[in-house]
Amino acid sequence: MNPLRFSPPLILAAAVAFLAAGPVLAGPEPAPAATHFLITDFGAVAGGSILNSSAIQKAIDQASAAGGGVVEIPRGTFLSGSIFLKPGTELTLDEGAVLLGSNKIEDYPKLPTRIEGHFEPWRMALVNAQNLDRVRIAGKGRLDGNGILFWAAFWQRRKENPQCTNLEVERPRLMFIDRCRDVRISDLTLQNSGFWNLHLYRCRDVAIEGLGIFAPTTGPILGPSTDGMDIDSCQDVTVRRCRISVNDDNIALKGSKGPLADHDADSPPVENILIEDCEFGDGNGMVTCGSEATLIRHVTVRNCRITGKTNLVCLKLRPDTPQDYEDITIDGIRLSGGAGRLLQVAPWRQFFNLDGHAAPTQRISHLTIRNVTGAFRSFGTLRGNPGDTLGDITLENVDVQLAEPRLALGQTENLVFKNVRVNGAPYPVPPATP
Repeated sequence: MNPLRFSPPLILAAAVAFLAAGPVLAGPEPAPAATHFLITDFGAVAGGSILNSSAIQKAIDQASAAGGGVVEIPRGTFLSGSIFLKPGTELTLDEGAVLLGSNKIEDYPKLPTRIEGHFEPWRMALVNAQNLDRVRIAGKGRLDGNGILFWAAFWQRRKENPQCTNLEVERPRLMFIDRCRDVRISDLTLQNSGFWNLHLYRCRDVAIEGLGIFAPTTGPILGPSTDGMDIDSCQDVTVRRCRISVNDDNIALKGSKGPLADHDADSPPVENILIEDCEFGDGNGMVTCGSEATLIRHVTVRNCRITGKTNLVCLKLRPDTPQDYEDITIDGIRLSGGAGRLLQVAPWRQFFNLDGHAAPTQRISHLTIRNVTGAFRSFGTLRGNPGDTLGDITLENVDVQLAEPRLALGQTENLVFKNVRVNGAPYPVPPATP
């Protein structure tokens, strides 16, 4: 288990009502013994020194050819490069099992794939599922990306060129679920990914439950761009009972980018997202929108806890991308980390490019934050680019202790504070500042 600090999981009486409101994820149904495909029966060897990609893939391929079955990784450490789930297959990691990612980039095929809002040849993930109607990945074991050499290579490149992009140094994701329906991922630990941990692209009907996702946030070598989850152009996604502490966005909602992004057929809206009963340690944002995003709507985050250095909500407003964030509700959050911002809503200009087009505008509409208690570092920032529309934003029943209570406020429409208290005193809507 990751050494990062976490208190016991948050348990509230109200969780009963919350659970009744969303889909309840059950683990994969037990399969008869004949449908289990143990990877060691196909030549996989534990120990962490022999590459097992071919043996594991052979087990997956035979399970699919037999009409389906559970591919089982038993207790032990199994070194592997990319593996690809096939129709009818499930992947289970037993307690004590570790699927250890190779630290040689050539063990991850370079194929056309979705990355940072577009398609290009890029290294595939350790575990991949593409164009499947049913995906089941579960167990008490671990996926370990073994990413320290990839991190070191990136930081060396950043030292040589401080303006280098995330994609200048090839790094594999830990898990990539691509254009799949009926996805269930449960109970695993994901750690030390070379790049993003769990990337979902154009998936629908997804339930993620009970994951622990970790990357180093202190120490001599940090894990760059180790997002916990990237929910990219997906619909109908539930994330429940997860613990995430990483060195970038905890949960990022993503789409496309650029001045014509709203015409990108590869990036349908991110919508109908439920995140509940989760715990967040370090990161850039409990929920982040906007590194690549166009239309994000109908998002609910409820009954969660922040214990580390992450922001409550991070909405990036790219001046080169038309963006619309609509109907986002954050309800029932307890703060005990004392190190983040309530609001990080601001222009974000990293690597932006208008490519000769006129600057588009961004809109935030119906953002509600309510029932928030505890201690945090600062109120934060709420402002857009010139011409952006920020409106119908409500903070309600917020009672917090803040070391830096000032809110840096730009132009907003219909900003409402209801029963907002900071450091024991009522906190009215402050005046806008230049």
